[in-house]
Amino acid sequence: MDTLHERPRILIVDNSREVRTAFVKRIRDHYNFREELDGESGWQALVLDHSIQLVICALSMPILGGDGLLARVRASRLARLRQMPVLMIAGDNQEINAQAKALGASELIDKGVEAPELLARIDSLLQLAHVQNELRDSPVGLARHPDTGLPTRQHIESLAAHAISLGMRQGTPVSILIMSFDRPEELRRQHGDEVVKELSKRFAAIMNKTVRKEDSLGHYAGNELIVVSPGTPYPACEAFANRLREAFAVANIAIHGQRLDLSLSVGVANSPADQVSSSVSLLNLATERLQGARQAGGNRVVSCNRSPSTEPPAPRLNHAIDLIKTGQPEKVIPYLVPLGKEILPFLELLEKELKLGLPLADIRKRLLDRERESQDSRQA
Repeated sequence: MDTLHERPRILIVDNSREVRTAFVKRIRDHYNFREELDGESGWQALVLDHSIQLVICALSMPILGGDGLLARVRASRLARLRQMPVLMIAGDNQEINAQAKALGASELIDKGVEAPELLARIDSLLQLAHVQNELRDSPVGLARHPDTGLPTRQHIESLAAHAISLGMRQGTPVSILIMSFDRPEELRRQHGDEVVKELSKRFAAIMNKTVRKEDSLGHYAGNELIVVSPGTPYPACEAFANRLREAFAVANIAIHGQRLDLSLSVGVANSPADQVSSSVSLLNLATERLQGARQAGGNRVVSCNRSPSTEPPAPRLNHAIDLIKTGQPEKVIPYLVPLGKEILPFLELLEKELKLGLPLADIRKRLLDRERESQDSRQA
């Protein structure tokens, strides 16, 4: 059994003595701990106490709140602090909880989380951080891809194997996304190899700002990037992939003043949704799905138990508006009927409140007519 001084130290930051005591009871048989009353004293403890390896922190506190502490941690020049796992105690305000995730919280936990679940989350985060630190501090240095500056495939595969092994032992999910912008060979023919390399650098920079701190981003093969995301369930990972795809479609990426018409395809694999027993199998699944998305025409996310559609995915309403704003209405026109039906309640409210004289009955009839014409053409 580990002696006390060999145990990792957990910092618990909360101005409620009752909450701190509850968390101490759940972890004290497995970890050393330190308690602080507010974010400012928590920050001082992190700077001075190098034995702290993970933080459990409330969002709302006096002097310096949990979001302020988290921002300092993620902005630190010290890798020890910048990569520190931080478990934030979720509150009732969903907007504040979402902000904590955006700032880089490793996970959100409920105040009443049971000890087994809490200990499993702590163990998973500590082990993943240990592997990342070992690879970072390796005497030979971390190998990076010359075009993007991201860790190479070998490094990411090691992290994936460790994350999936932990996930299977503890019953926690792990998601893998492999992604690439579409038609790289066509871009290379039109603009040259240097433009494709520059595009890869910009793509990597965008992704670096997008992934969570506990996710691992790397260069996989060719123009492909990979994200290993421990603790992320399959639906959340698929939704994240689609947000990336939509953002990339409207991104204003220009080369020599010329805006590039770009799209992104993503292959998603997840344990346990994909019933495989190794990281190699999960990586292969994600790779196959990316290839399927490309072969189906690109601008697609192919994920667990789904085949690539022969039709491009319909844009969500906010994405359709972004496409119109960026001068791409042709990508919206095929979906005018479902988008029009979606926006009708808003038009009805406008008419009711502002009395604009909108011909709603005529709009509704034209949408129905267009829908019938589309159905008839498909059946013909």
